[in-house]
Amino acid sequence: MTHDDPAHDPAVVLDLIEGFRRSKVMFAAVSLGIFDALEGQPRTSAYLAAELNLHPGALARLLDAAVGLKLLDRQGEDYVNTPVASAFLCKQSPIPMTGYINYSNMALWKLWGNLEGAIREGSHRWKETFGWDAPIFSNFFHSDEEKREFLMGMHGFGLISSPRIVASFDLGRFRRLVDLGGATGHLAIAACRHYPNLRAAVFDLPAAVPLAREIVGASPVADRIEVIAGDFFADELPEADLYALGRILHDWSEEKCVALLTRIIDRLPAGGGLLVAEKLVDEDRRGPTWAHMQDVNMLLCTEGRERTLSEYEEMLRRVGFAEVRGAHTGAPTDAVLAIKE
Repeated sequence: MTHDDPAHDPAVVLDLIEGFRRSKVMFAAVSLGIFDALEGQPRTSAYLAAELNLHPGALARLLDAAVGLKLLDRQGEDYVNTPVASAFLCKQSPIPMTGYINYSNMALWKLWGNLEGAIREGSHRWKETFGWDAPIFSNFFHSDEEKREFLMGMHGFGLISSPRIVASFDLGRFRRLVDLGGATGHLAIAACRHYPNLRAAVFDLPAAVPLAREIVGASPVADRIEVIAGDFFADELPEADLYALGRILHDWSEEKCVALLTRIIDRLPAGGGLLVAEKLVDEDRRGPTWAHMQDVNMLLCTEGRERTLSEYEEMLRRVGFAEVRGAHTGAPTDAVLAIKE
């Protein structure tokens, strides 16, 4: 065996050895406020170090690493944000992902450090990592601003995926969509923009309602969307001929998924539909990598998992849906449409 044998190319191993380092460079730069400080105002590393109270030499090394990752660029001695950093890594952007990045840095980073325990025991790692019995988000987000930033991070994911999800199938025959656990309303907004005759509602827990009302109210389809507070496991579901579940089913065990799906189909009229937005694992389980990584993430964080289309179809047909179709969107989330007879 020799290192120059093409069958023994170490590139994939070397890439994975440093993969977490690349993530942490971005996490740290976001956490330290570097992209915010550079937005619209190029700065030298010395100026930034003084402004952010950081070690000048250490900061210069982090900035150079961010240049290598194409998150920053350099103009002479000044560092500047790249377009992707301005779009996703600055808090004041209309589509920031900083909330989810900071959550990844302070929670997921530590949970993933205990992956071996999850594999041995088949359960989430909140207890091992933080001493809690469940993912108690209030321990991370101590202020309304922090909660807002996290929700806006999830909103950033939604803005990437939701327009493709609602266009994956012809939903033009439906008249009222209720997005269960709809968070900031990104899917309802995308659906109403795509289908001019559709009305919608965002149904989520009371804590999510203020931001949802703000974002929906600022959208061009605000007059066709209402925001309703409620718990989809406990409260009566608002009337609809189309429900949506975006990144919801992957949080829960099959038993809880079936319970929720049963509530939905019991509420739907004949011919009504359910739009599910989740990343689909390939049927041969060889990919895609994004789905596999999210599946392991769900093991660490929840009682749920990512599933194949056939696994979703089996659950949906079990509760009474007659027609199930899937669509790969090319976005972080795929789509499944189920129709009640």
